[in-house]
Amino acid sequence: MSSRVINHSERYVFIAEWYDPNASLLRRYELLFYPGDGSVEMHDVKNHRTFLKRTKYDDLCLEDLFIGNKVNIFSRQLVLIDYGDQYTARQLGSRKEKKEATDFHVDHQSRPFYNEMIQFITSGPVIAMELLRDDAICEWKRLLGPANSGVARTDAPGSIRALFGTDGIRNAAHGPDSFASAAREMELFFPSSGGCGPANTAKFTSCTCCIIKPHAISEGLLGKILMAIRDACFEISAIQMFNMDRVNVEEFYEVYKGVVTEYNEMVTELYSGPCVAMEIQQNNSTKTFREFCGPADPEIARHLRPGTLRAIFGKTKIQNAVHCTDLPEDGLLEVQYFFKILDN
Repeated sequence: MSSRVINHSERYVFIAEWYDPNASLLRRYELLFYPGDGSVEMHDVKNHRTFLKRTKYDDLCLEDLFIGNKVNIFSRQLVLIDYGDQYTARQLGSRKEKKEATDFHVDHQSRPFYNEMIQFITSGPVIAMELLRDDAICEWKRLLGPANSGVARTDAPGSIRALFGTDGIRNAAHGPDSFASAAREMELFFPSSGGCGPANTAKFTSCTCCIIKPHAISEGLLGKILMAIRDACFEISAIQMFNMDRVNVEEFYEVYKGVVTEYNEMVTELYSGPCVAMEIQQNNSTKTFREFCGPADPEIARHLRPGTLRAIFGKTKIQNAVHCTDLPEDGLLEVQYFFKILDN
């Protein structure tokens, strides 16, 4: 008979935020949880000092620890916004993905392929979308086609699953069967409480930032721009749609204020509608992503760099299809702004 040896030094680390109502500030902490004895410890990130010495705390358990969750530590409500180290991310990240996938596919629990489905949907990144139109659920199901891609190729050859799917599990895309399922799935990915859904896929390393501007989104150019980026052999490692307000945009564009004469027009364009932010992996040794975007003025781009994104999709110097990071050292900062600050 053997028993598990309790390791009292084993710990999981998270980055957590607490809103201080007295100072009207978000304070950031490193939260350490020791599963061996259920104790917690907190460090003030900004001031680099211990905020709470290691103390046993019975009201927190391992199941509570996942990105986006809110936990109470001695009457302070903390929001877990990130993993604090790679060990925690490796140990707990996949557990959370399995938990979310189980919630997502709860309608299929009694079916024989359930375990294979869970295994597949947690095997890599997915893209979740909110789709709007009249009779959206039925129309999306019609576009998807039959659940089995083999059947779809016979019965609905123009459908998404017929064109891009492989079988009944690897069938390219999912759609809810009812209003109740749609509401539950929307709540999982886009919580109405304002909390975080599943963790984004940003890597925050060897990266640069690209934003597809609102005018390009409204003109239906999103898909074409994404395909152009893919065809140029750049990897999109994270992607998300944002509705920015003027304060966000002015903060993001602060380095251009007083430098670029079109600053005010640039700001107005970026908060005029939804934009799509991306983390691009800068692994191409022959061409930088900034070079692929081309000169800021599309007219100049069409003369000097006709194959660039701005030459192909841009209209004016303001509506030039995409923003890209100008300086290599700013790439990580811009990616973090969207995928760490705005995403929380």
